[in-house]
Amino acid sequence: MGRTTPVAGGLLPGFHWGDRTLVMGILNLTPDSFSDGGRFEAPEAALRQARLLHRQGADLLDLGGQSTRPGACDVGAEAEIARVLPALERILAALPAPDAGGPLLSIDTFRAPVAEAALAAGAHWINDVSGGRRDPALLAVVAAADCPCVLMHSRGDSRTMDNLAVYGDVVAEVRQELLRATERALAAGVRPERILWDPGLGFAKTTAHNLALLRDLALLRDEGFPLLVGPSRKRFIGEVLAEPRPRARLWGTAAVCAQAIAAGADVLRVHDVGPVVQTVRMADALCRT
Repeated sequence: MGRTTPVAGGLLPGFHWGDRTLVMGILNLTPDSFSDGGRFEAPEAALRQARLLHRQGADLLDLGGQSTRPGACDVGAEAEIARVLPALERILAALPAPDAGGPLLSIDTFRAPVAEAALAAGAHWINDVSGGRRDPALLAVVAAADCPCVLMHSRGDSRTMDNLAVYGDVVAEVRQELLRATERALAAGVRPERILWDPGLGFAKTTAHNLALLRDLALLRDEGFPLLVGPSRKRFIGEVLAEPRPRARLWGTAAVCAQAIAAGADVLRVHDVGPVVQTVRMADALCRT
């Protein structure tokens, strides 16, 4: 079984927000994720990838057992747990603990039973793409564990979100909807210092919406919550670059990461950890000193 000793504050030892930008490596444990579905579905494959991302400099690993790409099928809590827990337990057993130089482990889920099972097994964070909308009981689980929770902006679900990308002022509306998600989390007992915001690039947003959010990201950061930004290989980058292959969008992703850091992002969620770690170090040197 995994370790259950909590890391202080759910952060890396000695780390404080603003010190530097953290890199979160994506580990999809699904057969149908948009750019790497099926590659790491088997627990041993997931462990190999976790070791690689850790060697490349990931501060966090984000494990997900439910694809949230447009059109993805909802697999249910039981199947999601069956995908996540074997990989999580292997990674916890094999990689160093965060206080010994290992990564924090985040679980990408909007379901309370998945969050509860993963936290009991030793996970450190919860990353909810629905911001507590899809299963409000998840917020109580987070509050009981007193762990960091990413509240991401989204609308609808994988089947409906593209039809909900309608805004008058996308930055103002995302801000207001994240504030409402935060109110729900606080009402459930989540402490404000455990909350991160994610503008939800690509979720119920067109390319123009994503670019507007990135240009004005500082307006979200001004609310005082650490910001996680997840641009990695996404469709809007492909549209700007006229690049249909998700895995060929690395340099577009790196450009977005640099802009996000300049605007105040605290965590970047990416597939290509090695190159992005270099991008982050250079951008931090320019923007944080």
